[in-house]
Amino acid sequence: MGSFEWKGVFPALLTPFDDQDKVDLAMYEKNLAAQVAAGVSGIIIGGSLGEASTITIEEKEELVKCSVHYLNGKIPVIMNIAEGASREAKRQAVLAKSWGADGLMLLPPMRYKSDDRETVAFFMDVAKSTDLPIMIYNNPVDYKIEVTLDMFSELAALPHINAIKESTRDVSNVTRLKNRFGDRFSILCGVDTLTVEELALGADGLVAGLVDAFPKETVVLYNLVKSGKLEEAIQLYRWFMPLLELDIHPKLVQYIKLAATQTGIGSEYVRAPRLPLVGDERQRILGIIQTALSNRPQI
Repeated sequence: MGSFEWKGVFPALLTPFDDQDKVDLAMYEKNLAAQVAAGVSGIIIGGSLGEASTITIEEKEELVKCSVHYLNGKIPVIMNIAEGASREAKRQAVLAKSWGADGLMLLPPMRYKSDDRETVAFFMDVAKSTDLPIMIYNNPVDYKIEVTLDMFSELAALPHINAIKESTRDVSNVTRLKNRFGDRFSILCGVDTLTVEELALGADGLVAGLVDAFPKETVVLYNLVKSGKLEEAIQLYRWFMPLLELDIHPKLVQYIKLAATQTGIGSEYVRAPRLPLVGDERQRILGIIQTALSNRPQI
């Protein structure tokens, strides 16, 4: 689809499975339809919520091609790359383009905690293997590697590294990035529980999680903040917060899949070693979801 803006709501999509542990493309398309109807700006495949560590490259291909076909150029399809070896990350960058992806989200090396020099070299190496736009995913909390402002200064040498998924959990980082780089990089908030704060401070968009279950509310929240209607945004945000907190737990995949099941656009199947929720834990999360559904705002 040519160039696009890293702006608006980009769902980090769930990967639905069936009871045989196969990718459930019918359910995937059902969720995709809800995202498009709500007005999201693009989609991200194979991120943490897409069970990146357990899906195969063949399944990624299937999901990308299915999305490209279904969306038919309406909004961009972004593929996530989360690999341990530079060589494999570069291979996937090349494949993503051949499958029709419009951009990439790129994590630092997996499993090995690379130092600053190695991390920059890894990102540059992968970026030089493609001309697709790249969003660098900066999440030192979960992935133990921080991409600093000085590292972004080096990465700025490649014009198609043009977005940052900001998941440091430090809202002041949005301001630091804006002060240092102006509009050189688009900044997308990557933590659901900081949505309003980071958008209000100038983030350009969201890479969102609970959007997988609540697409309309997420897009409306984004639009309210960006149109300066902060009071209304805050009211919606207060309703949303108990749900958004499901995004910052190690079991975010199980929790958000349960939420999407309750809103009719997902299923609870996860891929081992993850296990579906059971007992008290399932009841507790279900309680949070059902309480939110019972007083869901009219929008």
